[in-house]
Amino acid sequence: MNNPNDPLFQPYSLGDLALPNRVLLSPLTRARATQPGDIPNEMNARYYQQRADAGLILSEATQVSPQGKGYAFTPGIHSPEQVVGWKKVTTAVHMAGGRMHAQLWHVGRISHTALQPDGNKPVAPSAIQPEGAKTFISADSGMVDVPEPKALDAGEMSAIVEQFRQGAINAKSAGFDGVQVHAANGYLLDQFLKSGSNQRTDEFGGAVENRMRLPLMVVEAVIDVWGKENVGVRISPTGSFNAMYDEDPVETFSAFACRLNDLGIAYLEVVEDSFQGNHANGRPEEVIDAIQAGFKGTYIANGAYTAEEARKRINAGRCDLVTFGRPFIANPDLPERFRQHAELNKWDDSTFYGGDERGYTDYPTLKELEISASRKLLSPKGNKT
Repeated sequence: MNNPNDPLFQPYSLGDLALPNRVLLSPLTRARATQPGDIPNEMNARYYQQRADAGLILSEATQVSPQGKGYAFTPGIHSPEQVVGWKKVTTAVHMAGGRMHAQLWHVGRISHTALQPDGNKPVAPSAIQPEGAKTFISADSGMVDVPEPKALDAGEMSAIVEQFRQGAINAKSAGFDGVQVHAANGYLLDQFLKSGSNQRTDEFGGAVENRMRLPLMVVEAVIDVWGKENVGVRISPTGSFNAMYDEDPVETFSAFACRLNDLGIAYLEVVEDSFQGNHANGRPEEVIDAIQAGFKGTYIANGAYTAEEARKRINAGRCDLVTFGRPFIANPDLPERFRQHAELNKWDDSTFYGGDERGYTDYPTLKELEISASRKLLSPKGNKT
């Protein structure tokens, strides 16, 4: 039975958007862009349109430049062809009544010379090879080690900012409703924020104020394009994915949260534990408390939540909205399943990255399962339908 007081289905105002529910689609890399060119396609449009009942769709991570690419088959938003491809996606989502933000991404050191323009080294705040970090460079490469990166010169920082600015401009041309700056999960902006990957001694490294400098420059540039009410940021303060760590995440991310609050962005999405899907009970509450003390805007929680955990978290005032990843992959109608407390399809993790429609657009909705069951009941015994 539907509960009119279900916290997951209370409407919410997020910037310029009126969200019908608080079940959001997490940004999920699926590696199915058309080649050559890393161009979103009709299959991608179907995938996102199927999930348009989400309160908000956050697009898969989308590289803002050729330099920002770290994995084969991931989409970009830096060429005219990519903008046209994304326009197909946003049009399909809007036709289904949905809302969608583009996640703007630069991978930094999590790349490979085979993916970089002219075979260059990937770039990073410091020339530190991330131990154990891997990527895939082709359909049959398997996972390969990430090489030692090149440390960016201070004079190159403005070019990084412009890549994000242009990505934001292109996202507007592509019909998105807003953008999210990806500063999580061991990619470039996270690499600058965290002490383990940023060992610079200039104005972009050392003290927290310096390590925040480039990420804040990027956010300000994106706000210039979109307005603060249409911009969000994703962070992973305690995430260890891609060989990341910070000596004092409470200090680092409380300071960053305060600065983002001063900028007035619409929301902050927090990956509340390691990116590898650790269970909710492991969440670092001290860091979350510090972030929420500094950031007074919309707080979006991410971290392998079940529906019931999300309900409790919202009711306790620990978050406003929740992003869901793997459950949304396998259940395009996830909000309706949560509403009905229905059984969820199981995901097939072998189809997460790359491939075709299998494990991408072929997961059945509740309605499709009901129709299939009805046909079986109505068909004469032994006859095929």
